[in-house]
Amino acid sequence: MFTYQKTNRYFAQIARGLEQYGAEELAALGCREVAAKFMGVYFDADQAALYRANYLSRLCTRILAPLLTFDCHSTKYLYKTARKINWHELLSGKNTFAVNASVTGSHIKHSQYAALCLKDAIVDHFRDLTGSRPNIDTENPDLWLHLRIERNRAIISLDTSGGSLHRRGYRQLSVEAPMQETVAAAIIRLSKWDGSTPLIDPMCGSGTILTEALMHRCRIPAAFLRRKFGFEMMPEYDQGRWDEVRAEANSRIERLPKGLLTGSDASAEAVKAARHNCSLLPHGDKIIIKQKKYQELGPAREAIIITNPPYGIRLKQDEGAARFMRELGDFLQGGQRCAAAYVYLGRPELVKDTGLRPVWQKPLMNGGLEGVLVRFDFS
Repeated sequence: MFTYQKTNRYFAQIARGLEQYGAEELAALGCREVAAKFMGVYFDADQAALYRANYLSRLCTRILAPLLTFDCHSTKYLYKTARKINWHELLSGKNTFAVNASVTGSHIKHSQYAALCLKDAIVDHFRDLTGSRPNIDTENPDLWLHLRIERNRAIISLDTSGGSLHRRGYRQLSVEAPMQETVAAAIIRLSKWDGSTPLIDPMCGSGTILTEALMHRCRIPAAFLRRKFGFEMMPEYDQGRWDEVRAEANSRIERLPKGLLTGSDASAEAVKAARHNCSLLPHGDKIIIKQKKYQELGPAREAIIITNPPYGIRLKQDEGAARFMRELGDFLQGGQRCAAAYVYLGRPELVKDTGLRPVWQKPLMNGGLEGVLVRFDFS
C-alpha cells in the first residue's frame, strides 16, 4: 500500500504567509486534523473531502498524496528504492508522467538530477514488468509526481491536483506580469469583502482580481474550468463520488448582482483581456469593465477599491514610482472616492510614498516577489 492509503493524510502546498488561512479553508471543506506548517498544510481527508479540496480551494497550490517516505543519502539508493514502488498501480505504458523535484540540506545536491533518477526508476520498472514504458510529458502529463528530499529524507508524492491549482483556466488573454490567481484570491480573503458592497478595481489589468472576486461572491468553484485532476489516476478513484462532489458544488453557484463589480484600465489591450477572461466564467459578462484612467473614477463612497498598480511601478526604484504613489494617494484620499482601499505593492517601502497612513499592511508573496497588501480607510 502507498502511504496515503494507510493514513488518509495529505499535504497542501501554499504560499508563505497564507498557511493559517489555507488551514481554515481546508477545515471548512471537510478536511480533518488540519495542521498549518511552513508553506503548507497537513490534513486528513476521505475521498469526497480530497475532491472538494482540489475543486474548491482558492489558496492551495497543490495537494500531494505521499506514496513513500525513506532515508535517502545517494542517487543510487533513490533509484533503487523508487524502482521497487508499484508504479503499475498508478500508470500504464500508455500514460505520460512528469516529475517535480526539490532538494535541500542533503547529500543529493541537484534537484534536476534527482528528478532524472526517479524518472529512470519508473521507466525501468515498466521495462522489467511489461517490456514497454510510459512516456515523459512535461507540459500536460497524465500524472505529476513530486519528489522532496530534505536533510536526506525523501518523500515521493502523487500530485492529486494534476499541476498547480493557481492555473484556474480563465486567463486566456494576459498583459505584462499578471498577478497569480491564488494571490488575488488571498487579497479578496484578507479584505473580508463579503459581496454586500460594490468592489472597484481601477487598474484591473487582465482582470485577475475582478475574476477572483466574482468567483468568491458567486461561489464558483476555483477549479470550475479545470478539465482533469491528478486524483483521477489514483487506484481508488471513484468517478461517481467525484461527479457528486462537483454537482453539489456547482449547484451552489449564485448570480452576480448588477453593478457589484466594476473594473477599468487605461490600456485598451488590458480591457479586452479582462472582458474576455471574465466572460469565461458564469455571470462574468455582468462585470462592468471600461477603458479609462484611474483618475477618472468618480465618487463611490459606499464602495471599496481593491487594486494592484502596474507591474513596472511595483518594481522600479526611481522618482517615477514615488511620484505615481503620491498621485495614487491623493486620488484615493480626495473626493469621497471610496470607503476603503486595499492596494497590493511589490515593494513595502512604496507605502510611505502614498502619503497615507495605513490601517494595516500584510506581507504577501506573488511568485518570487515579496510584496505587501495595504489597507487604507476613508470613513
